[in-house]
Amino acid sequence: MTKLCGAAMSFCPTSNLFLGSGLFDLAAADRCGVRVGLGTDIGAGTSFSLLQTLNEAYKVLQLSGQSLTPERAFYLATLGGARSLYLDDKIGSFAAGREADFVVLDPLATPLLTHRMAHATTLAERLFVLMMLGDERCVVATHVLGEVAFTARY
Repeated sequence: MTKLCGAAMSFCPTSNLFLGSGLFDLAAADRCGVRVGLGTDIGAGTSFSLLQTLNEAYKVLQLSGQSLTPERAFYLATLGGARSLYLDDKIGSFAAGREADFVVLDPLATPLLTHRMAHATTLAERLFVLMMLGDERCVVATHVLGEVAFTARY
């Protein structure tokens, strides 16, 4: 029914955990062909950080016996969210003609990240380290429509 009417879902793990409202069933959403994006939920979420939200999403799915690859996690936080809003022709990727809204992340922003990244040999491992150990200290810059909107002060 959800797929037929074009509805989408936002997976908001920090909100769901804070409220105790249940564990999102990503596998069921996938089976039903529902568009899913990752959200921070301003109303009940505990963090605006998508890295922290990715961390919690991974743990929520682990609790329910589901897996979340780093690639899928970052997809949900980017193009998955854009698809959920039916805006994937405008945002969510670096494809030609898309609006360039993005963040620049430093995967070596903390001593722990630096240590762990030294042992990560694949892109998937590096993304996993970033989603499990990264936080706002990783954000170097934010770009909106291709223009720098924020730079970290170090």
